[in-house]
Amino acid sequence: MEQKGIERVYRDVEFLTSLRPFRNYLNTDSLNKASHYIYESFKQYSDCVSFQEFEAYGNTYRNVLCSINTEKEERIIIGAHYDVAGDTPGADDNASCIAGLLEILRLLYDKKTRHRIDFAAYVLEEPPFFGTEKMGSFIHAKSLYENSVKIKVMISLEMIGFFSDKKNSQQFPLPFMRLFYPDTGNFIGVVGNTFQRKITVRIRDLMRKGSDIPVYSLNAPSIIPGVDFSDHRNFWRFGYNAVMITDTAFYRNPNYHRRTDTIATLDFDRMYSVIKSVAYAVLNL
Repeated sequence: MEQKGIERVYRDVEFLTSLRPFRNYLNTDSLNKASHYIYESFKQYSDCVSFQEFEAYGNTYRNVLCSINTEKEERIIIGAHYDVAGDTPGADDNASCIAGLLEILRLLYDKKTRHRIDFAAYVLEEPPFFGTEKMGSFIHAKSLYENSVKIKVMISLEMIGFFSDKKNSQQFPLPFMRLFYPDTGNFIGVVGNTFQRKITVRIRDLMRKGSDIPVYSLNAPSIIPGVDFSDHRNFWRFGYNAVMITDTAFYRNPNYHRRTDTIATLDFDRMYSVIKSVAYAVLNL
């Protein structure tokens, strides 16, 4: 069964990385093909699927939203962005996580979770929109806040497919962090802000139970480069608990924002372990 899951995830990454022109903000046709693919994939497992459209630079862009167990009031949001930076295939960044998002839905759609689970595929995470109020995740987080939606935690999936067993393959923003984390890039990280250590550690511990992938956590302020480099940042802005699940991006992956970020560089066995561990955490939060 797990091999079939790995094959599904591979096909999802393969589709997204094969789109041409590349799925950046300039190429709305490719973004629409990606969003349609995600929408149709969501529809296979939920009747509660929609587009959230908004305008930027004179174009219409859209998040893709899906929910299960909608009778529950408090929500867990799982999000990942489907756009890429520039002319890059974006296998790890961030097709790996859209594939992960779809597979988590497949693993959980028929489970009775304690919370409503919302799955969000975001557009415009990458430059030139990163850090602005035109990020798809800002649009989503703001709408939830304005509607007083109760959220237990938002989980942002940001690059989950690149691993290395080579010594010193893992880099860090601050040298002293080598004292607390492995120097081999074969683990996954759970990153939260300084004030949300409890939920960060809880998710880390559940992920450790959910699969055999090594999982480490970090709580740090946003002044540390990379801590807020994804869609969770916009949920922090509205006071929600939010964490990022990541292979640490440019601190490990030399293909970050390059044309070499291809499907051939991903470790699908380990990636699937991450997906299973997140699904287990969501089921047991």
